[in-house]
Amino acid sequence: MFQRSIFRQAQAIRSALATSSSTTSAPLALRRTSRFQTQLPRPFVAHSAGRRFYSTENGEQKEAPKEGETAEDPVQKELEAAKKEVVDLKDKYLRSVADFRNLQERTKRDMDAARKFAIQGFAKDLLESIDNFDRALLAVPEEKLDAAQAESHKDLQDLVAGLNMTQNILMNTLQKHGLERFDPGELVEGKPQKFDPNLHEATFMTKAEGMEDGDIMHTQSKGFKLNGRVLRASKVGVVKNA
Repeated sequence: MFQRSIFRQAQAIRSALATSSSTTSAPLALRRTSRFQTQLPRPFVAHSAGRRFYSTENGEQKEAPKEGETAEDPVQKELEAAKKEVVDLKDKYLRSVADFRNLQERTKRDMDAARKFAIQGFAKDLLESIDNFDRALLAVPEEKLDAAQAESHKDLQDLVAGLNMTQNILMNTLQKHGLERFDPGELVEGKPQKFDPNLHEATFMTKAEGMEDGDIMHTQSKGFKLNGRVLRASKVGVVKNA
């Protein structure tokens, strides 16, 4: 009886020890399992032929940047492309504005020139008629226009006065539209005018005493300007003593 009771107590102690060891080892296993699971989501890095790869959230593998290099930022790359496009568009806009302003200025000049010289062809056709007035007036002798002979040549004097009046009215009308006549034979400050190839056309050259080379000594026909532009150069004789 005594031995049987001792055996039962020994079995009870063994069962108690077995229960305590199982309870202490279970948390250790759980800790190991939880630590292993937390380490699993880390990106997988592999080395192959000097290159490094890393796994993304989608499971794809991308090559890691080398030492000294940084990964390209797609947002920065897109921003640089947008800045470049803005610079190109601004340059094209400025060029278009400059071309448009040049076109406006050129169109304005063309319109002004067309308005100023619209009667150029018509004025050229009238120059011969104006010259004929001068020839008709020069054909009348001066002695017949004296006041002493006014009674005997009254009809001729009335004709000359009518020609002068008609010529003056015609010239005043043309002058309103920019047509002017210039006479190189007129003296300037008591001196003859010098030959100017832009205004005069030399028909002959001869010697003349008391005059310098290049002086205009004779006017064959007067010149005309239309709004400052020479419409017809005057035909003159020029002095050449050398």
